Amino acid sequence: MKNKKTIVLLVVFALLLAAMLLAYQTFGPSATAGEKTITVNVDHLAGDDATFTYTTDAEFLRDVLEGEGLITGTESQYGMWVTTVDGEIADEALQQWWSFDVNGEYAQYGVDDQPIADGDVFDFSLNVGW
Repeated sequence: MKNKKTIVLLVVFALLLAAMLLAYQTFGPSATAGEKTITVNVDHLAGDDATFTYTTDAEFLRDVLEGEGLITGTESQYGMWVTTVDGEIADEALQQWWSFDVNGEYAQYGVDDQPIADGDVFDFSLNVGW
């Protein structure tokens, strides 16, 4: 009897996992193939803001920005945690972190999974305090 319950639980778990994967593939980020031009604005704390324009065939934001040397970070189970943008390092002791907007709206994905399309504008800001 106990063995039967274990098998049923494993089957239910496998079905749930399959449903989650299908939902991610259906509703998750989708990339645009081909050449595209994007703009990246960086808001520095000191006010010396910068704008960069890149033309790329990459499909996701990390590939472009890391390849151009604009960002660095540390790896986590969720992907890259961006620690440096355009040479400015987020100081964890001061509770600083980088966030970014996509076309004026707060990003729904991290840089690893953020798809890019021609004409996209990304705004990176260094935030202070929680």
